Amino acid sequence: MTTRLQLKNWTDWLLPSGADYTQLLHADVSDHIQVCPPQLGHGYLQKITLRDDLTLVVLDYTLNQDVVVDAAGDGKSIELTFHLDSRTPGYSFFCPDMGMRDVAVIPAHQRFCKVEWFFRRPPLPPYYQAFLEQLPSPTYEIVERIVQSVTHYPRRGAQTHTAADLNALHHAVANGALGNWRQSSADLICQAAIALNHAVRQPITPAMQAVIEQILSCPYQGRTRRTYLERQALKLTALRFNSMAESRQLATDYDYVYQAGAILRREFVQPPSVETLARQVGTNRFKLNQGFHQVYGTTPFGYLRDCRLWHARRLLMTSELSISQVATAVGYTCRSKFATAFRQQMGLNPKAFQMQAWRLVS
Repeated sequence: MTTRLQLKNWTDWLLPSGADYTQLLHADVSDHIQVCPPQLGHGYLQKITLRDDLTLVVLDYTLNQDVVVDAAGDGKSIELTFHLDSRTPGYSFFCPDMGMRDVAVIPAHQRFCKVEWFFRRPPLPPYYQAFLEQLPSPTYEIVERIVQSVTHYPRRGAQTHTAADLNALHHAVANGALGNWRQSSADLICQAAIALNHAVRQPITPAMQAVIEQILSCPYQGRTRRTYLERQALKLTALRFNSMAESRQLATDYDYVYQAGAILRREFVQPPSVETLARQVGTNRFKLNQGFHQVYGTTPFGYLRDCRLWHARRLLMTSELSISQVATAVGYTCRSKFATAFRQQMGLNPKAFQMQAWRLVS
């Protein structure tokens, strides 16, 4: 069973509750608590406003049915998300909220546990610059304009074209959602979005995990609690961006991996074998696999699968191709293998995803 929700905001499907909700690790009467509707599952969202420009959100819920959500963010914040249990456990993501509508599939019987920070006016602009500088071109220029616009830190003499950029990248930063893009530029934009999705993902280090545990087990209340959590938020942010800076220092050692990734993004329909790909970038199969794990957290085949499924999602949302035609268009010779891979990645089979997407835009 699948429930379809078309909402103004992402959290509108949750019900209001209070600080006495039994699953909360700690709470204050000033917290904004929402709970999962019992017909959909169980769990909660806890929002703690630490100051006007900084909000902590803890989510922990499990659904009993697939839920497809069509909603939008407010477009006025920067988000740091730490996934403790989800489809990407042990990873953190950094992304500007672009305020665009997007379709997300939340699969049933899978726990989603995340700690999120929302910065309205980022207090640490150097960290954001460090983030931008490690992105591949031309993604750097696109995201730079978005971040400058969202965070209100425009460069001197810079012109922002946020609307066009948002229509181009849509919600690629957050979680890989591609949205309804114009066909003429979709392929090039899709390549940039795939590269960007991997660039913003970083493993949660032991030091980050320790700070997260301190946040979740905060022993204080009232003003002391807010001060403590704010301090931990900035500490966690610093650790996150320091980790990103360290990754950038390793980038020159893995130029061959970035070259190989670019080849797979271009040639995902008829890709070279791993051996051929390794030769093309001047290395061997073992070193290439090792490098992909270090940079992208997956194998060359896993990265290729991601490329294919990203393009498949776009085609299912923006074209009238059949499932078999979409499978062929992204390089699958077997429809059933395509359907299996798509469901594992997206939470729905291709036909159900296509029907949900068409209903949402009709």
